[in-house]
Amino acid sequence: MSGVGRETAERVGELREIEGRYAMPTYPRAPVEFVRGEGSRLWDSEGREYVDLFSGLSVHNAGNCHPRIVAAIADQAATLGGTSNLFYSEPAMRLTERLVTSSLGGRAFLCNSGTEANECAIKLVRKHGHLRGIERPEIVVLDYAFHGRTLAALAATPRLAREDLFGPLPAGFVPTPRDDPDALRAAVGPNTAAVMLEPIQGESGVHPISAEMLAAAREATEEAGALLVFDEIQTGMGRTGTLWAFQGGPVVPDVMTSAKALGGGLPVGACVIGPRAGDGLTLGEHGSTFAGGPICARSALAALEVIDSEEVRANVLDRETQIRSELAGDPAVGGIRGRGLMLGLELRDGVDAAAVARAALERGVVVNAPNPATIRLLPPLTIAPSDLGDGCERLLAALRAVAG
Repeated sequence: MSGVGRETAERVGELREIEGRYAMPTYPRAPVEFVRGEGSRLWDSEGREYVDLFSGLSVHNAGNCHPRIVAAIADQAATLGGTSNLFYSEPAMRLTERLVTSSLGGRAFLCNSGTEANECAIKLVRKHGHLRGIERPEIVVLDYAFHGRTLAALAATPRLAREDLFGPLPAGFVPTPRDDPDALRAAVGPNTAAVMLEPIQGESGVHPISAEMLAAAREATEEAGALLVFDEIQTGMGRTGTLWAFQGGPVVPDVMTSAKALGGGLPVGACVIGPRAGDGLTLGEHGSTFAGGPICARSALAALEVIDSEEVRANVLDRETQIRSELAGDPAVGGIRGRGLMLGLELRDGVDAAAVARAALERGVVVNAPNPATIRLLPPLTIAPSDLGDGCERLLAALRAVAG
C-alpha cells in the first residue's frame, strides 16, 4: 500500500474518524502514526523505521528520547510536579540563570510556548516605548515573518494576519521587506518601540536575513532609542551551530525569544532581555500559570546541558557540510539555503515539494515542505554521519521519483 501497511492504514483510519468527529481540522496530517523514537530514528504503529530529518519541527534538537532528558523528566515527575509561581522552584530559577548567562545578560520570563514568548516581548517593548513617551508604540516586522498565532503575534506575522477571519487585529505593526535595509531604516521612526525579526525565517522556507539587514536593524533601533527583538524560537538551541543564532551573526539584540527545542520535548518558552530593556515586565504586569513548572524546567535544563557543548556544535557544522555535499548536486535541487542544521532545499521548477515530502515518507525519511518549492531539513543536532547519510540517500530516491 505505497509504503503503508494494512494494519497501519486501519489504525490511522480509526484515528482519522476520531479526528473528523472531535478535533478541529487545523492540521493536514500524513497517514502515519509515530509511536516510538530514539535518537534520529522514529517507528510507526506497524514497527516501520524512519530517519528523522525534521525533529518534530526543531523541537527534538537533542534527538528523540535523549536518556538524560528522559531521566530528568522522570525524576522530577516522581518528586514534585509543581506548586505555582507564588512559591520558589529551584528548576525555574536555575533555568532563568542558565538562559540569561548564555545570552543577553539581563533577565528572563518563562512561559509555555513560542507564541507566549513573543507576546511577552511585544508587551515589554510597548511598555518600553510608553516609558519613552510614545503614545502609540509601533513594532517594525519583516515580510514573510512568522511569530505565532495568538492575536498580537499574528498581527506581527504579515502574510497570515487576516482581518477577514480574525479581525480586528491589534494595531501597531509595520511590515517592511526582508531584503531592503533602506526600507527598514525608513520604517523606523519616532513611534518605533522595536524591530522584531527572525535571524533566519523558517516557516517561509528557510531564508537567512542578511548581515546588512541585521546591521540596519541594530543601527536604526539604537538611533531611535528603540529595542531590537530576535525571535530565536526555531533558530536557537544550537540549531545554527551556536547556542543562539545571534552569536554567529553581526549584532546582539536587546530581547530574544526562545521555545521549541528549549523544553527538550516539553512545552517551554522564554523571553530574555539585555540591559537596554531595563527590568522588562515587573510585578503584576505579566504572568503564566504553568510557566517554569518543575518538570518542564528540569527538562529544559537537561536539554541545554546536552546541546550546549563543543561536540554538538562541531557535529552541527560537520553535518551541514555533509548535507550540502550529498544533496547539492542532485538535478532536482537548485540550491541550499540556511545555516547549520536549519536548511532549505530550493527545488527546481516543476518539482513539487509536497510530492517530495510524501515520497520521502514512503521511503522512510521525515522531511517538511513549508512551501511548494522548498524542502526544509531540521535533523537532530546529535545525528550520526551514518544516519544522516541514510536519510539523504532515501531523500535522493524521493527526489528522483518525483522529478523523474
